[in-house]
Amino acid sequence: MTQVTLGRTGLKTGKNAFGALPIQRVSRDYAALLLRKAYDAGFTFFDTAHSYSDSEEKIGYALSDIRSHILLATKTPSTTVEGFWKDLEQSLSQMKTDYIDLYQFHNPKFCPKPGDGTGLYEAMLKAKAQGKIRFIGLTNHRLDVAEEAVRSGLYDTLQFPFCYLATEKDIALVNLCREQNVGFISMKGLSGGLITNSAAAYAWQAKFDNTLPIWGIQRESELDEFIRYIDSPPVLDEALQAVIDKDRQELIGNFCRSCGYCMPCPAGILIPQCARMSQLIRRSPSANWLTEAMQAEMMKVENCLHCGQCSKKCPYELDTPTLLSQNLADYKDILSGKVTV
Repeated sequence: MTQVTLGRTGLKTGKNAFGALPIQRVSRDYAALLLRKAYDAGFTFFDTAHSYSDSEEKIGYALSDIRSHILLATKTPSTTVEGFWKDLEQSLSQMKTDYIDLYQFHNPKFCPKPGDGTGLYEAMLKAKAQGKIRFIGLTNHRLDVAEEAVRSGLYDTLQFPFCYLATEKDIALVNLCREQNVGFISMKGLSGGLITNSAAAYAWQAKFDNTLPIWGIQRESELDEFIRYIDSPPVLDEALQAVIDKDRQELIGNFCRSCGYCMPCPAGILIPQCARMSQLIRRSPSANWLTEAMQAEMMKVENCLHCGQCSKKCPYELDTPTLLSQNLADYKDILSGKVTV
């Protein structure tokens, strides 16, 4: 497997990393099957977060006996020192380990720094001095915060959305990480499910030798695809480039990335699904999105309060209420037969 070095950490791992957010949706035993199969196939980097419900517990259940052979990364969303220590101790306990290789601030609205009054970065340093963490990272969806973190010299790694729908600014951020010797971890390599050709996604990521893509895996069939790429990596040929070009034409711009930071919605709308329904229903089996339960969820868009909370919280500065309205109108046309998919 092609190896990646995470910047100045010196940590080396294969260019296939396991994103453990989706395993919170499956049983403990099925999650263990996925995790162990990934490890047996050569995966050594496993990324999760304190916020991913029981994901950490499942990692501890499945991988604690081979702890010395893997790299564990997790995150804290806490904005207080007290919360930081609580999250850290719980993460250590749940993953059945006495240290975390990479501990990350989980999508903060600002770049934590020494002396900023929060005490958060100082807590990171203390945890590192105690041997509870090895390296300090930050994840984000905001380009300005990400750039500030990389230039600060305070962070060993950055985790940021990166896929073949990336803008020139996103690519510049990856290059900046190389210049600053900061490890770059690519999240949302499949753009929250909108990218359905994993071979194209994998081949495109291979162009950037300093990126470590973490693939969110929930099904064994998904895992099998990435395992196949270890020995037979896809080549970015004309056919795969055509897939990328088509997707970029259809998806780049004003679309929901499904990061979920707009939630919860006071009207109970499932924004990450409803605000991108037009893409989802055309890029995956449509029957999955036409069930009675999903129809009921889409109709909740009519209850939108237009309070603006979602737009204010969106790191991509989207006009979310308008997106919801447009997607509902399209959905109704599909239900009525005016539009076919």
